[in-house]
Amino acid sequence: MARKIKNKGKGSARMLPLLHADAAGIDIGAEEIFVAVPPERALEPVRSFGTFTRDLHELADWLKECAVRTVAMESTGVYWIPLYQILETRGFEVFLVNAQHVKNVPGRKSDVSDCQWIQYLHSVGLLKASFRPPDEICVIRSLWRHRESLIQMAAEHTMHIQKALSQMNLQLHHVLSEITGLSGLAILDAILAGERDPVKLATLCNGRVKSPRDKVAKSLEGDYRAEHLFALRQSLVGYRFYQRLIAEVDVELQLKMGGLPRAEGAPEQMPARTKTRFYQRAGNEPAFDLKSELFRIAGVDLTDVPGISAITAHTIIMEVGQDMSRFRNASAFASWLGLCPEKQVSGGKVLSTRSRKVKNRAAIALRLGAHCLYHAKNYLGEFYRKMKWRLGAPEAVTATAHKLARIVYHLLSTKQPYSESVLAKCDQQTNVRAEMRLRKQAANFGYTLTPIPEL
Repeated sequence: MARKIKNKGKGSARMLPLLHADAAGIDIGAEEIFVAVPPERALEPVRSFGTFTRDLHELADWLKECAVRTVAMESTGVYWIPLYQILETRGFEVFLVNAQHVKNVPGRKSDVSDCQWIQYLHSVGLLKASFRPPDEICVIRSLWRHRESLIQMAAEHTMHIQKALSQMNLQLHHVLSEITGLSGLAILDAILAGERDPVKLATLCNGRVKSPRDKVAKSLEGDYRAEHLFALRQSLVGYRFYQRLIAEVDVELQLKMGGLPRAEGAPEQMPARTKTRFYQRAGNEPAFDLKSELFRIAGVDLTDVPGISAITAHTIIMEVGQDMSRFRNASAFASWLGLCPEKQVSGGKVLSTRSRKVKNRAAIALRLGAHCLYHAKNYLGEFYRKMKWRLGAPEAVTATAHKLARIVYHLLSTKQPYSESVLAKCDQQTNVRAEMRLRKQAANFGYTLTPIPEL
């Protein structure tokens, strides 16, 4: 139900020219939404609406009556999603803006003044829409984020299993790399079935387990108490429950990803990998062939880049999409990820050069990939170690993640396979430019640089 709001605008003349005359501003809350339109479009230019679906459609109808074409709103939690989808479906141009970009000036802090302030900033062109991938990518992104939550919940039950085993002094996690693997689950099922003979339990290990069987049997000698066995049973049931949910999500993911079109100009078969090690599936990868699906959608094999696994590549594509035309260049893409230094200068003095704090899942995935390159024997591994020696570990991770972001942008834009020779050529060109710069500086001071002859 709409509610009339008294206009609290100060009525001051606009100082900037109008760029969006048909603009509206929306302040979103959990139970109430405030909307402001240009004062000449309605008798009550500010109105309040509820958050039920019927109220949202009534809000869209009112904006149509006021001849509004573009709308700006803050990204407040998840409350903006239903209204954003309805307005986009109704044909409005929706600007989802960063809350830091619409900070209120003193004396304006209220829901009514907030929506008026957003409407004014949007009308004079001072707001920039946040990046949002296409709707079909957003569908898969929601499923993938839900899958990550399920994996975290399953991991909590894994820790509960290990806690119950430790309380009974069963040191199974010291002889098996994964207590929820094939061998670990077989041993846990036998324990809950009543088996207490450590030798018989050790024989349940798979042939690929490298630990000696006598050591495994020794680790299974413990104090089997009823309360800890009860906790172990419930934790194992919870773990398997979430594994079934993850399998259902994998089926839905495969269905949705199969509906995405093949990338234009993508070859039928993936090119040969440049990594020395063969590809290994991670333990939390989906059941289907994720690597092949990503190649079909993106048109390039991102997993061929050192530090990028199939899960990392999937996270990047689902957060950004396969179309990089929304970003002006690789520098703009790295800046959006928060992997560029943000220089703050005041009075001619540099206050800070730290990178922005951005909660971006793609940036987190790239940082994790960069952190794994410490021992890599390739160009990116050498780059990470050089940056760590010069700047320190945290800055080296950011610098290497920035390098990975530029590589990903280039691969997705050009659809060319990854090649380290391109990076080596760029470094060679950088060295040539540095030499020319030094020679010019020396010439300005009356000196001539002479290279040292090789011994």
